[in-house]
Amino acid sequence: MYLTKEEEKTLRGDDGETLQKAMGILVALGDIYGADALIPIKSAQVSGVSYKTIGDAGLEWISDLKGTVKVPSVLNPAGMDLQNWERINIDVHFAKKQLEIIQAFKNLGIDSKCTCTPYYLDGFEVGYRDHLAWGESSAISYANSVLGARTNREGGPSALSAALVGKTADYGFHKPENRIPNFEITVGFELSGSDFGALGFIAGKMIGNKIPIFHLTKAPASDEMKMLGAAMAASGAVALYHIAGVTPEARDKNIVFDRPSERIAIEKSQIDTVYASADNSSAGRPDIVTVGCPHCSKEELEQIAKLLTGKTVVKEFWIFTSREVANKNKNLVSEIEKSGAKVVCDTCMVVSPAGDKYSCMMVNSGKAYAYVPGMCGMKSVFGTVERCVKEALGENI
Repeated sequence: MYLTKEEEKTLRGDDGETLQKAMGILVALGDIYGADALIPIKSAQVSGVSYKTIGDAGLEWISDLKGTVKVPSVLNPAGMDLQNWERINIDVHFAKKQLEIIQAFKNLGIDSKCTCTPYYLDGFEVGYRDHLAWGESSAISYANSVLGARTNREGGPSALSAALVGKTADYGFHKPENRIPNFEITVGFELSGSDFGALGFIAGKMIGNKIPIFHLTKAPASDEMKMLGAAMAASGAVALYHIAGVTPEARDKNIVFDRPSERIAIEKSQIDTVYASADNSSAGRPDIVTVGCPHCSKEELEQIAKLLTGKTVVKEFWIFTSREVANKNKNLVSEIEKSGAKVVCDTCMVVSPAGDKYSCMMVNSGKAYAYVPGMCGMKSVFGTVERCVKEALGENI
């Protein structure tokens, strides 16, 4: 891989041990995947933030680093609400360690905003064909697919290294030739809302890490595309998808896709099977309900607030969003919390130990539906946001 004289100096250690380590990680990845050079990035999103997932070893590694990131950089969700951790059953030891992790990242110049939806943040805008180094699976999918930016599936160390150097290796999804769809999925019936999470859960399991192009009966909203990509990233390893006539590269007149040789049609009965989990007695009745995986947008908060107005929940109901979205929509947060539900920031049900004492979680997210059993040790059932609200209210369904 070609390096400039400045990059070679960094790799030798002339700019300090931390940058030498960071450059070494980027060069190693570039060599493995056949990159020809490093390219500048616009921003970075660093994963591996929750104490639940990185533990003391991760904290020690981050704390030993010195320097300042070269590009705007934010964090993946932490293991708790950084300001109100007590109310979701986080113990003092965990909270202390989590705050140490956040401080270690802040010492490197990283903005301590913890979210899986960094594209909602002010000053963190992403444009068509921007090169990024993002580390959270659903954010990667949204950036690549919905925004038309370019990022690989970065691990925590590689995203952090890219942030410190301001560059990443030019391979994978940074190359136009690697962004071409190689799988066609047709859905001949109308979808809405959480249907896209169910679709993504099914599709991801079927196609693994391939690049699908969808043919749908109508264009989905941005939140629906967010749910679709998040679920495919979790049940498979999809980091990029296209929707005919909708997503940027599928609309770009300068890009012509050949029809993939592999094709499938998704049937409504397959979507219904995912929803049927909520009626499967072997899964048990949910004793907690969560939404916001990925983090809720303003529009999703509006929908939840409307459904809860004048009502009181009888089960734990947690709504996850970024602190920035919550602060901008305090009236919606207040309306939601009048019901007894909790709006939780900085974290999510997957990377937090907060839900460990529960046995069955209802979600409206294909990503959470896929991850909760393995990462949280409990059963998960899937429902629309309307059904999630009814479950939390204890209403008969």
